[in-house]
This record gives sequence, C-alpha cells and structure tokens, in this order.
Amino acid sequence: MPDHIVSAFDADLKELGDKLAEMGGLCEKLVAESVDALLTRDSPLARRVIDWDRSIDRLQQEIEERAILTIAKRAPVAIDLREVVASLRIANDLERIGDLAKNIAKRVIALDGQFQPPKLAHGVAHIANLTLGQLKEVLDAYTQRDETRALEVWNRDGEIDQLYTSLFRELLTYMMEDPRNIGFCAHLLFCAKNVERIGDHATNIAETIYYLVNGVPLTEDRPKGDTSSSTKIEFTPG
Repeated sequence: MPDHIVSAFDADLKELGDKLAEMGGLCEKLVAESVDALLTRDSPLARRVIDWDRSIDRLQQEIEERAILTIAKRAPVAIDLREVVASLRIANDLERIGDLAKNIAKRVIALDGQFQPPKLAHGVAHIANLTLGQLKEVLDAYTQRDETRALEVWNRDGEIDQLYTSLFRELLTYMMEDPRNIGFCAHLLFCAKNVERIGDHATNIAETIYYLVNGVPLTEDRPKGDTSSSTKIEFTPG
C-alpha cells in the first residue's frame, strides 16, 4: 500500500478513535449523572441527562458514517479491517449505554412527588458503581488494545448479575411488606435492570477487544449470575 494511502488510513483510524473516546467519556458521565439524579431525586439533572443523550446519538452516527466511508475508500483487510469493524461494534454498544442511562433519568422524572422510602435506592447505586468501574476499565482496555484487561472485565460480569438478583429479591420483599413501596420499588427495579444491561454492554465491548486483538471471536459462554427470571414470588395472605 502506498505511503500516502497508509497515512490517510491512519488518519481515519485516529478520527474514529478520537470520536469513540469522546463517546465513551460521555457515556460514563451519563450513567453517573443518571444514578446521582436517582439518589438525590434531582429531576432537573435527569432532564439534562436526557438532553445529553442526543450527543451520544450524534457521535454514533458520525462514527458509522466515517467507518463505512473508510471501508469504501481504503478497502482494509485483516487487522486494519478489524479496527474499523471494532469501532462500529463499540459505538453501537456505547449508544445503547447512553439509551439505558436516559431510561434511568426518565424513571427519576416519573418518580417526582411519589412516596420514596429512604435508602432503598442505594442498592442501585452500589451496582452502578461496580458497572461504571467495568465500563471505564473496558474503555481503557480498548485504548491500549489490552486483551488481558478486557478479559478481566468479561470474567467479572457475573458479579453485577449476582448483585442485581440480590437487589431484585430485596425490593420484592419491601413491596410485599408495605404496599406504599410498590410504585417506588417497581421503578427501582427498572433502574437496576438498566444498570445490569449497561454491564452487559461493557462485556460486549470486552468481547470486541478480544476479537480485535486475536482475529477470532471469544467462544466461551460468558459468566452469568442473574437468576431473577427464575425467582419465585410468593405472597402470604394478610
């Protein structure tokens, strides 16, 4: 490949990398701010999170357009093609993370004025802190093309699932103990599920990094610990 074409392709990859870094930083901010809005019952902050999500959508579109144009103009192969494909995959996961943070913010607005028992939201905050750590770690792994760090994120996905299952059962208990808790706890369950899904997207990114570095997909079953779908709900007549 002529030097000027190599230089142009490197410039394309740098642009994709810069936009992904910006997108990743915004996603981290939105997740943190949406959970903070939930804990502090801050509806104005929640509305700002919803507005910020448009920036993530815009970046995802720009990355997609640049990646498609790069493939059409440069016809990359092997590792070069994987670089472009990886940017598309990661941008898609980041866009979904932004949507999930926006969904949490929407729940905060829906909760405005409702009865809100103290401390019940802190379980969501605990899962969110772990998930944010996973997201930051996997984005750093992508920047450094560090397969080992990516696999560490992948292997820890079960921890988030187990915390979600534990919180699911705890919130069900609160709902059965006091009917006044039902509305608030139902919203919290949706928020917790959104956070758990953010963890899944961080794991998707880890798998993309493995593919980028090795040229083959990660074929092992990912570790899962979410058993909420099989949890039995038993109501004791009053």
